[in-house]
Amino acid sequence: MLAPTPASPESAGMSTAALNRLEAHLKSRYIDGGRFPGTQVMIYRRGKVVHSVSQGFADLERKVPVKDDTIFRIYSMTKPITSVAFMMLVEEGRVAIDEPVSRYIPEWKNLGVFVAGTAPAFLTRPPTRPMLIVDLLRHTSGLTYGFQQRSNVDAAYREKKIGEVIKTGTLDSMIEELAKIPLEFSPGEAWNYSVATDVLGYLIGKISGQPFEQFLKERIFKPLGMNDTDFFVPADKAHRFAACYSAASQIGMAAERDGTLTLQDDPTTSSFLQPPSLISGGGGLCSTTADYLTFCRALLNGGELGGVRLIGPKTLALMTSNHLPGGMDLPGMSRSLFSEATYNGIGFGLGFAVTMSPALTLIAGSPGEYNWGGAATTSFFIDPAEELITIFMTQVLPSSAYPLRRELRTMVYAAITESNL
Repeated sequence: MLAPTPASPESAGMSTAALNRLEAHLKSRYIDGGRFPGTQVMIYRRGKVVHSVSQGFADLERKVPVKDDTIFRIYSMTKPITSVAFMMLVEEGRVAIDEPVSRYIPEWKNLGVFVAGTAPAFLTRPPTRPMLIVDLLRHTSGLTYGFQQRSNVDAAYREKKIGEVIKTGTLDSMIEELAKIPLEFSPGEAWNYSVATDVLGYLIGKISGQPFEQFLKERIFKPLGMNDTDFFVPADKAHRFAACYSAASQIGMAAERDGTLTLQDDPTTSSFLQPPSLISGGGGLCSTTADYLTFCRALLNGGELGGVRLIGPKTLALMTSNHLPGGMDLPGMSRSLFSEATYNGIGFGLGFAVTMSPALTLIAGSPGEYNWGGAATTSFFIDPAEELITIFMTQVLPSSAYPLRRELRTMVYAAITESNL
């Protein structure tokens, strides 16, 4: 796939001075302040890369700078890719999103909803309706993540190491274990960030008849030329792999952490250097900014890039519409404790958060902009109305440590001098 044309911000209706201000902010507040090891920002508008800047280090211990080809753990930025892959099967008539999940996972047919108790002696009640595939795509399934540490169901996930950053077991064993743990709520009654997209990966393998990772490689990565995107980093690319850090303990508010980074995953000994046993469609991929831009360009272009069509524009429009019941936004339905769920005016589609009302978010933007991020503070957003893609990379857990995503949106939109709206 041909790389996009680099151009000046002004040629695409943006301001060099404003984008320089963004980079100065990242350097002074985050890199020099010891909050991030380094950053990479890429901005694409009106068919051109108008900003591509790397600062700081990919590996502080070895003083390896962030480079154009640095490989990052993108964690939950895997979810949109998995969701698109699943919708490719929907387009082929092999599955429908209103089908019950138990049609493909029979052992889940009698999953109950948590009432009381602890594992393995849970008291449950029947759900008000079956879990549908659309519930997996929009996170209304009743599944959860153990890291939320909010309920006895979360605790059962932690005990079985389901949905952990360091993956254990296989997709098959995860499905078997989930059959023994009740749902947190009846499907469709709430929005809760969860392992649902890992389940979609399992279903892709089952429905397509080929391993999930092979499906992604043959149907998305290879056709688009995303050669640095995979579930592990091979030996010949290991020198390009970034270190991952955790933010230090809080001092009051999350934004007031003390700016000390702790090495969380050494790139020379990381589990990502070997093919994993559990192929996580919810958070397992590593990638580069350039590769992820290729995926985003295909979406911005209506599902096609360079003659390679992933999905049709009508399917993409369906995916990027709000699917929360009753047209609600995330704060109105969310049980999750993470940064995106605090945004008023943000709904959720089939694999993406979707801006419904910029006025309610209190952040500049456009209706119809869609986005997601990863646990190590990576993020992207696509604004079809403004023909805009922004991708941000660093490697700091958790993503809620600093209000970076809010700041990034604010400063990128402030750089637009010629709006399409």
